[in-house]
Amino acid sequence: MDRPLRDVPAQARDLVTALVAALDGTGPAVRALDEPVPGPASRVPADVAVVVRTSGSTGHPRDVMLSAAALRASADATAARLAGPGSWLLALPVHHVAGLQVLLRALLAGREPTTLPAGPFRAPVFTGAALAATDGPGPHYTSLVPTQVVRVLDDPDATAAALAFDAILVGGAACPPPLLARARAAGLRLVTTYGMTETCGGCVYDGRPLDGVEVAVDAEHRIALTGPTLATGYLHRPDLDATTFVTTGGRRWLRTADRGRLDDGLLHVLGRLDDVLVSGGVKVDPLAVEEVVAGFADVREVCVVGVPDQHWGQSVVAVVVTRDGAVPPLTALRTAVASALGPASAPRQVVVVDELPMRGPGKPDRRAVARLATQRMTSPPPTAP
Repeated sequence: MDRPLRDVPAQARDLVTALVAALDGTGPAVRALDEPVPGPASRVPADVAVVVRTSGSTGHPRDVMLSAAALRASADATAARLAGPGSWLLALPVHHVAGLQVLLRALLAGREPTTLPAGPFRAPVFTGAALAATDGPGPHYTSLVPTQVVRVLDDPDATAAALAFDAILVGGAACPPPLLARARAAGLRLVTTYGMTETCGGCVYDGRPLDGVEVAVDAEHRIALTGPTLATGYLHRPDLDATTFVTTGGRRWLRTADRGRLDDGLLHVLGRLDDVLVSGGVKVDPLAVEEVVAGFADVREVCVVGVPDQHWGQSVVAVVVTRDGAVPPLTALRTAVASALGPASAPRQVVVVDELPMRGPGKPDRRAVARLATQRMTSPPPTAP
């Protein structure tokens, strides 16, 4: 059996009503899109309640089918790991799984979520919304990406307002240890999350799998996940289903594109398998370099990429957003990285930008960042008039 799939604009007033009907089976499945485009009507398996479109690392759209049972399992496991069902502040776009999950968790808890006004994330706007969201029965939660956490911490009023949340889930991209330490020193109750659309969003909190979720890491350090939060599959893409979801020992697993290691059951995510750079014949882990660079005082955000180089194959470049546009000292930065990770990992250039190109909420678009770095490094300096 199957059911119809309805496309709903992410900003539509009836999105909540449509989601409730999709979850309880009285209405069609829902696909929330930022900009719906006309197309043929689709149908999905009867158990599918929500379809989330994700561009993935390749930039090609994928429609991930999530069942009502998987979404409820995710919401229940989140509540069990935190302080129970609560009220939520929605600060992320609902056409991505992280924002959609905030909305669904609130609905399944019987709470009306507080929603951040549309527009760019600004600390004063967050402050007002956070005060409104925490003015009532708790517990109180929100979900942010690392870039948003930086902006909250840079504003004293926003930081004070964020203290009222019982937990702030942080995902979408790796949260640099210096940022995590800074937030916790300020008193914020940050919970780092790992997951993807195919797992109904975050399914590993602070390195520990949620109830029912299991993690495995193979000899190539590829992370695999299983449990009740797994997606039903991809809409009209049996080829992707065959390569992404595998059955081992009678259990269905998701083979991710991420690298990691397990230490006594604690998962450490090391980055994507295809993000590893090769400079001078030596493999360089960009996430490890980013963690070192993020420790410099003026650095607010960083993305490390490889730029084509005739001598080294790839030249390691750190693209950073800094306080007031300050340029980190290259010699000190190279020394710090070389000391921690070896000379091959030391960036040969630092490029300062106003903001990093993003792919989805909080995820740096590494391809776009690499293009930007290449352009900046090859463009001649402006000529004085």
